[in-house]
Amino acid sequence: MFTAIQSLWESPIFHVFAQVYHIFYITAFLWAPVLFVWLAVKLWLEYVRMVFIRKNYEFILLEVKIPRVIDKTPLAMELVLQALYQSGTGNWYERWWQGKVKPWFSLELVSVEGNVRFLIRTPAKFKKLIESHIYAQYPDIEVHEVADYISLAPYIHEKNEWGLWGCEFALTKPDPYPIKTYVDYKLDSTQTKEEQKSDPITSTIEFLGNIGRGQQIWIQILVQATGERFKTPDTWFTHHDWKDEGKKLIKELQEKYSGEGGSKATKEQGEVMNAIERSLGKHAFDCGFRAIYIAKKEFYDPSNIAGITGAFRQYSSQHLNGFKPTRTTGFDYPWQDFRDIRLNKKKKKIFDAYVRRAYFYAPYKKIPYVLNTEELATIYHFPGGVAETPTFNRIESRKGEPPSNLPL
Repeated sequence: MFTAIQSLWESPIFHVFAQVYHIFYITAFLWAPVLFVWLAVKLWLEYVRMVFIRKNYEFILLEVKIPRVIDKTPLAMELVLQALYQSGTGNWYERWWQGKVKPWFSLELVSVEGNVRFLIRTPAKFKKLIESHIYAQYPDIEVHEVADYISLAPYIHEKNEWGLWGCEFALTKPDPYPIKTYVDYKLDSTQTKEEQKSDPITSTIEFLGNIGRGQQIWIQILVQATGERFKTPDTWFTHHDWKDEGKKLIKELQEKYSGEGGSKATKEQGEVMNAIERSLGKHAFDCGFRAIYIAKKEFYDPSNIAGITGAFRQYSSQHLNGFKPTRTTGFDYPWQDFRDIRLNKKKKKIFDAYVRRAYFYAPYKKIPYVLNTEELATIYHFPGGVAETPTFNRIESRKGEPPSNLPL
């Protein structure tokens, strides 16, 4: 025993670790204050932001009831999304001392036992602004403030009675590459007959409308006006935004396909560069994207998991961007999780994050990705008459006129 310890003590690896420790020890007067200041600033910002959010953002949930016929293209939804582009963060005093943050919103598509609903979660002070944009584009729609549906599945308090699967969606390529949008699906023309349209959101609604008793599917797309980014591997000390990244990507592609000694861009490669350029011309949002399938254990159907991930695969393109599930509540092998301890923590975490609609700030701060208004309007818009799922409740016509005191 003593010999083994002595041989370990005299081993080269131990000497290397000892030297590294010695270097850290004698240089502590340099890095320790920096570490302390960084940690103090981080904790301070989290605290003042939490206080600011509690004092200034009272969130409400709006449900949008859709008429039987909508003759608008998803471009109308792009214009609605302009109301959510709230980019002001104030001056340095407001940001660093008062904790001021940009407001964020949640676009939600929910099915409760096959009853499909469109919802928008917003700070209460933006209610009239959002309503006015919706009524301006969709005169026959109804908008109502409703109670939060999350109370219909009290998973945290009754988790032994519920089965849950959840995931977040990430992009398959860098942000400047756009997903397949409604323009690619030829939905940007009002001349196309309804029965001839191939709207990808229709199949999603059909799927959501066919889940059975005791089952629910919740989908949320969290959005916040995008802003400056910070360090990336090639720009450690400069601030930039997603458009700067897109312009750099286009330049790299042009040099690759049109530079000296390089081959000319094919038609497909040219379409990729054109798609990126078109994408950069739109307003954009930092986004987070979650989905949860929750059901009473006796009704839990694992096949619905494939339905959720497949519903967003139709926006993917081999040469452009797409969605892929990540941070799922599952493991590949049983030995990765002893007695479901890690699994239960994952489920509780994603459920709590969903309920809080948290993504951009503590306690569930994640790195968002960028989607522009065209991309968002593709995955979240009000379908035309082609979506006739029996449990997708439509109204015959909107009752009354928009409130007279809505802002212009």
